[in-house]
Amino acid sequence: METNQSWVTEFILVGLQLSSEMELLLFWVFSLLYIFSLLANGIILGLIWSVPQLHTPMYFFLSHLAIIDISYASSSIPNMLRNLVQHKRTISFISCLVQMTLCLTVACTECMILMVMSYDRYVAICHPLQYIIIMNWRRCIVLAVMSWVCGFSLVIINIFLLLRLPFCGPQEVNHFFCEILAVLKLACADTWVNTFIVFACGVFIIIGPFSLMLISYTCILWDILKIKSKKGRKKAFSTCSSHLCVVGLYFGIAMLLYIVPDDSQRQETQKILTLFYGLFNPLLNPLIYSLRNAQVKGAFYRALGQKRAT
Repeated sequence: METNQSWVTEFILVGLQLSSEMELLLFWVFSLLYIFSLLANGIILGLIWSVPQLHTPMYFFLSHLAIIDISYASSSIPNMLRNLVQHKRTISFISCLVQMTLCLTVACTECMILMVMSYDRYVAICHPLQYIIIMNWRRCIVLAVMSWVCGFSLVIINIFLLLRLPFCGPQEVNHFFCEILAVLKLACADTWVNTFIVFACGVFIIIGPFSLMLISYTCILWDILKIKSKKGRKKAFSTCSSHLCVVGLYFGIAMLLYIVPDDSQRQETQKILTLFYGLFNPLLNPLIYSLRNAQVKGAFYRALGQKRAT
């Protein structure tokens, strides 16, 4: 092209286009939800790190899940809250890349950690006598590190391909944070390679772990049916069903966002789904996986008792 082009140095986050009164109301509602999610996950982390009885593989992976939830919410929600009360909704190109990298890394890592957690439960229920041998600390650390490395590696590939694209045209990102597909639509070049890689990574990091989790929980449910105690079966079914609800919700949203073909008519729905994941998922995980657990509740009440005693 012979004409001069001005390269984009910042983006404008469109967000949720609502009235000023509604935006102010959402600011307070979202702020409360964000604070509650930080408190819930912070409590879980504090208990797991400080209570020796919770130094087990299951709670080791739960601590990683809590870190992921805190990181994801903190990477997008504060900026969205600021935009709800300010008319200037710009974000620099570098800040956009950092936000995108962090959000995608923790989201991809969560897929892997949830899969590892389902494997941990499978071993604990289906092979209880070999649990200590199979889920030794060395293997747990390797599985956790591999989850983070895998998530980060997939993101770096996509970020590298995005940096090769020219951004010289529109600046308005039709989202409340720098979501990769929304940013790709602003590139001044063909993005079919980038879109295909995002889809391929989505299939690998979403469909793969989800399929393995379904196999794990199918084996778990099959073993639960063999439990003779009616009370034991009911308790096990209650735990597995709540876990499956969270997993189904998380992976269902991820599939709608990154596996189902993009449709301009679904953009507002996609923003709401992403918002739901960023606000409610960090609250659901500690409630379902930890605070309903007798050991965690016991440790929490003991910690409260010790604090009152001092």
